[in-house]
Amino acid sequence: MDRLSLVLILAVGPTLTGSFLTVVLGLGYYSWPAIAGAILLGLVLTWPVSYVVSRWIKRDDPYFDHTRRKGSLMPDPDAREV
Repeated sequence: MDRLSLVLILAVGPTLTGSFLTVVLGLGYYSWPAIAGAILLGLVLTWPVSYVVSRWIKRDDPYFDHTRRKGSLMPDPDAREV
């Protein structure tokens, strides 16, 4: 888990949820289950997509070593911000 993905959640979540909701409404499904399904799908996919985007950003950064991974689930609060 990296800190950049936690920040990207704030941008990716509303974008994904809004996109899925726009597609559902654009296809003519105005029922509550369709709208709730689009919102639920957006919420469920928010963290995985933000993690992939975070890794993509860090792979394009020439000064970041993306092959280095720590074994902990929580980031070290005393670590240097990358």
